[in-house]
Amino acid sequence: MYDKSLSIEILQQTLTACKRVTNRFKGIVTAEDFLKDERGLEKLDAICMQLIAIGESLKNLDKITNMELLVLYPAIEWQKAMGLRDIISHHYFDINAEVIYDVCQNEIPKLSLEISKIIEDLGN
Repeated sequence: MYDKSLSIEILQQTLTACKRVTNRFKGIVTAEDFLKDERGLEKLDAICMQLIAIGESLKNLDKITNMELLVLYPAIEWQKAMGLRDIISHHYFDINAEVIYDVCQNEIPKLSLEISKIIEDLGN
């Protein structure tokens, strides 16, 4: 068995990072918006930092739950979410703005919902 209160704490931190991504993504209409000026690049940098935090948190959560929790929620491709952290961290200059745009537009909302569900389930 694993520490539920620590798991909830990690999930809440992850949810906060998802909300930051959502807030920082406002005003970005296309992937090109990240690249057209310094403001867009700053948003890309800020979002990538939060994506790193999300991936790291998920890795830590998976570790402390002995890989028993996330597998119960197959709606998210957890390995890809964790792997994005590695790609951003180790290949930063090769980041594809279109991939980050897609993650922000399509994956972060789903991830936020699923994390909220897990927090609720663990609280019961």
